Amino acid sequence: MNIYKDYIKEIEERKTQGLHPKPIDGAELLSEIITQIKDSGNADRSDSLKFFIYNTLPGTTSAAGVKAKFLKEIILGESIVEEISPAFAFELLSHMKGGPSIEVLLDLALGNDPAIAKEAAAVLKTQVFLYEADTTRLKEAFNSGNEIAKEILESYAKAEFFTKLPEVAEEIKIVTFIAGEGDISTDLLSPGNQAHSRSDRELHGKCMITPEAQEEIKALQAQHPDASVMLIAEKGTMGVGSSRMSGVNNVALWTGKQASPYVPFVNIAPIVGGTNGISPIFLTTVDVTGGIGVDLKNWVKKVDENGNPIRNENGDIVLEEAYSVATGTVLTINTKEKKLYNGDKELIDLTKSFTPQKMEFIKAGGSYAIVFGKKLQTFAAQLLGIEAPAVFAPSKEISHEGQGLTAVEKIFNRNAVGTTPGKVLHAGSDVRVEVNIVGSQDTTGLMTSQELESMAATVISPIVDGAYQSGCHTASVWDKKAQANIPKLMKFMNEFGLITARDPKGEYHAMTDVIHKVLNDITVDEWAIIIGGDSHTRMSKGVAFGADSGTVALALATGEASMPIPESVKVTFKGNMKEHMDFRDVVHATQAQMLKQFGGENVFQGRIIEVHIGTLPADQAFTFTDWTAEMKAKASINISEDNTLIESLEIAKGRIQIMINKGMDNHNKVLQGLIDKANKRIAEIRSGEKPALTPDANAKYYAEVVVDLDVIVEPMIADPDVNNDDVSKRYTHDTIRDLSYYRGEKKVDLGFVGSCMVHKGDLKIVSQMLRNIEKQQGKVEFNAPLVVAAPTYNIIDELKAEGDWELLEKYSAFEFDDNAPKGEARVEYKNVMYLERPGCNLCMGNQEKAAKGDTVLATSTRLFQGRVVEDSERKKGESLLASTPVVVLSAIIGRIPNIDEYKAAVEGIDLTTFVPSIKELTSTSAH
Repeated sequence: MNIYKDYIKEIEERKTQGLHPKPIDGAELLSEIITQIKDSGNADRSDSLKFFIYNTLPGTTSAAGVKAKFLKEIILGESIVEEISPAFAFELLSHMKGGPSIEVLLDLALGNDPAIAKEAAAVLKTQVFLYEADTTRLKEAFNSGNEIAKEILESYAKAEFFTKLPEVAEEIKIVTFIAGEGDISTDLLSPGNQAHSRSDRELHGKCMITPEAQEEIKALQAQHPDASVMLIAEKGTMGVGSSRMSGVNNVALWTGKQASPYVPFVNIAPIVGGTNGISPIFLTTVDVTGGIGVDLKNWVKKVDENGNPIRNENGDIVLEEAYSVATGTVLTINTKEKKLYNGDKELIDLTKSFTPQKMEFIKAGGSYAIVFGKKLQTFAAQLLGIEAPAVFAPSKEISHEGQGLTAVEKIFNRNAVGTTPGKVLHAGSDVRVEVNIVGSQDTTGLMTSQELESMAATVISPIVDGAYQSGCHTASVWDKKAQANIPKLMKFMNEFGLITARDPKGEYHAMTDVIHKVLNDITVDEWAIIIGGDSHTRMSKGVAFGADSGTVALALATGEASMPIPESVKVTFKGNMKEHMDFRDVVHATQAQMLKQFGGENVFQGRIIEVHIGTLPADQAFTFTDWTAEMKAKASINISEDNTLIESLEIAKGRIQIMINKGMDNHNKVLQGLIDKANKRIAEIRSGEKPALTPDANAKYYAEVVVDLDVIVEPMIADPDVNNDDVSKRYTHDTIRDLSYYRGEKKVDLGFVGSCMVHKGDLKIVSQMLRNIEKQQGKVEFNAPLVVAAPTYNIIDELKAEGDWELLEKYSAFEFDDNAPKGEARVEYKNVMYLERPGCNLCMGNQEKAAKGDTVLATSTRLFQGRVVEDSERKKGESLLASTPVVVLSAIIGRIPNIDEYKAAVEGIDLTTFVPSIKELTSTSAH
């Protein structure tokens, strides 16, 4: 009975942390608990019953299999448990979602006892998480003339699992809680440095915002027991950044409602709001949990008598409060009228929050149930030979006669399923699409595996071309938490059918390459749709959407995703790039020039950035597409010339071959299949049969941005502006400054070259600059630490072959050793260069960190408060973002350089240059 005693010991330990017993997911423990339940005299029987009924995870966990089997015994009378009647056993099965529970229900429904079959059928009619093995059994029974099977199928065809659910309440009372002013990063809701605990929902919930905020939320709930607490980003956007699912899970845990009385710490229906709405990926995650996201618009531009925006002395638009949402304000959402009220006063229209599709998600308790329900209804209707009744809101199909297609519209039209045959769809259409490539990363992967278990999925969808599980977010520090979590994750994903960074059998070398870089390589068709569990899933081939762990799980299980076709913003370039500029400066300048062109309005937010990159191969172009996450874009698409795309595909093929050579391909030969697809695509381009993807010349865009390369004369830095008097303007990526702003005076405490924003060329720039400075000064001395982390191993291999790595080694005081990875994070840095293991490193915030209060200059993407560097008592930590040469020089001299110092340091160095395409990258519309 050791395993049960170990569990009790763990429970006692958790009590000291104010935590309840951890939910049970293992078969061995639950089997022991069932043995104790069967023993009427057992001293632990009462507790065992509670654990069995209220604390066992559903879906396809091994514990769920044991639970379902025991409930079947009770229903059949093979086991008698006074506290669990057959009727209660059926109720417990109905809350187990799928997998073993469906198998048991089908056994009973298709069995020989008519009374039991009838009861089992009644429960099955409420279930939607059926897979091929389940529907095949129903089909065979129906074809054999089984009346119960027919009855179940008729119910599915009518979608009674949905229609018989309670309607959404007409009025929802809410009480406001301002979680912060300005953009609220999901780091506030689910800090990256607590990523290891995400799969332990109750424990992870304790890290949301602050303990004080949690107490304030509890006080509001006690004061307003009939209202839901709405978390608000005042004067900002809610949910920017990564960690969406854990962020939403935490919000739901504190402010939502329990999904099932028999499943602990799985809450749904959170309500969130933002002055400037909700970040697109975060909003999708809110939909996953049947929640509500509200664009409050409670601060508006102040205008003069001519309707022009009034600006302050800094040139910023002045905002005035349209209505107050101060913490503790009681408001009412009317879901029928789709309006927000304060008492009888109408505040705003909420039509976008309550589209027919979103109303379905709310009614069903989340979007998964709708996705699976629609598939189940279609299956049943086809088997019965009838037309499925129109139960669900029809997909929104928008088509404009004579209007061409943007690149994203073309991709969505090609990949759409279930739309009107022959109909050309434009932006705004709701579309279900097949997904080609899926990526799962390691700090959200444990949640993705939990989501797969909860939706009873056991194998990857056959229509997915390739899927990858990374190890990059836990690469730097192989501590006890990583050692406990990551091998378990890799084993699950490998068995599910993904290519995994670590081999569960240990036969190939662990690959900690940054997930986005790997996905960029395994995407071998620019017509592909990619879903990845990270906001920086932004490929420079195809269109990629960063997604929460649940949407990733859904894509893996079904090979599909659902979303509206986004509007696009076209970005083109003119002029010539200066020799001393790096392409990263062009990226930052794009943000700055866009804001200037549109009077401070971020036209990129929530839209596709269609960047006419033309001549830049995928590796370098990724610097632009990666940054579009910080521009708050939904995604981005690169429009390339034919020869450039072929070059990118050849590079991708070489890197996939390296993975094959390592032994990473699986029994389905997924990686070899990707090389075959790349060869086919290259042949199509070369023959002219199917040139590189381009938009139609008469496509319609929300806006068009022209980036003037001639005016980019100094390196550009994204500054978190931590001391701005307007709190809402801190930690945004919109403050872009040129080098001269700092007058060569701003001290730098640490430099970081790494993360997904750098490519091989950046690492060569580091070595070239060190060579330059040694030549100029006789030696290289660092006045601040410089951390260098290549994004992938193959880059290191190529640098070794070309002689650059040897030079980096010469100047480094630390070089990673895969045979002896660091067991704990570095807390102190010397003024030397550190060559770190490939992976995310400082950018993630869950491993290496700068010292509190430091000023960090980095090539990474994250300037959020507390991510790369935390505040100290004396000073705010700040993470400024710049190009590789600026970062390297700043670490050497210990401050941001002036323009003359910078020019001297990069003289003769081959920076990441860019020459705009002279071709018009469009095609003639065929409709």
